[in-house]
Amino acid sequence: MQLKNKTVLITGAGSGIGRALAQDLAFRGCHLALADINEEHLNETERLIIKSAIRISIHMVDVTRRSELDRLYQEVLEAHGGFDILINNAGIAAGGDFMQLSEDAFNKVMDVNFNAVVNLTRICLPQLITRPEARIVNISSLFGIITPPEQTAYCASKFAVRGFSNSLRMELRDTNVGVTVVHPGGINTNIARWAIVPEDVSEEEVKKRKAEEQKLLTMPPSKAAKIIVAGITRNKARVLVGTDARIISWLERLMPINNWKIIEGLWEKKKKS
Repeated sequence: MQLKNKTVLITGAGSGIGRALAQDLAFRGCHLALADINEEHLNETERLIIKSAIRISIHMVDVTRRSELDRLYQEVLEAHGGFDILINNAGIAAGGDFMQLSEDAFNKVMDVNFNAVVNLTRICLPQLITRPEARIVNISSLFGIITPPEQTAYCASKFAVRGFSNSLRMELRDTNVGVTVVHPGGINTNIARWAIVPEDVSEEEVKKRKAEEQKLLTMPPSKAAKIIVAGITRNKARVLVGTDARIISWLERLMPINNWKIIEGLWEKKKKS
């Protein structure tokens, strides 16, 4: 897929992988529609982009609200006339035991990470089909491959993204719209720092857990973005981001039930290092 002069809509573009994707795609000559719930973060992303003969529009949106997704779609059409690539990147995490995690917190993760992907895809797909060449890129996770404890909501949402993407790809195989599902490993973003935590966990314990989890997030978002964009240009159906994602994907196929016995030991060592 040739990216120069393609128009790309990215959700969650205010930070992390979304921001890095915006920077990388701009460098390759893409026009950008950048969406996020945080206006300050969006403005910072726009400031960091080298604007060389490309169009950029920014859009404040809460992806959990269908009416705001409809508005986003119309705003992007007005700003750019149409778009060729949709990157569903917005996401949040929630840690803690399932019995500790509130129903509202669980549903919030599902709404942001999965329902928003489905809703925005539903809105945008008729337009994407009219483009000469188009692609939907859905960001799943390493936790869309394996299932560690205390990640029930996050795993449920990211496995759902994976299943939705794979089935949709089959439905669209005779069209001009490709579907890529991305499984990032430990990317150094704010997702662990901003994760929802159970109310009955002490502040000290929360800080400890987040600090330990942050040690697992080592790859710079810029490097992750380059891997994802390379996958888009090659029309890849699945993109594994990072050595950890590739190894764990292999291990999951080899040991679909008992892989956690090995992974847990490796991660505990890294957290304490």
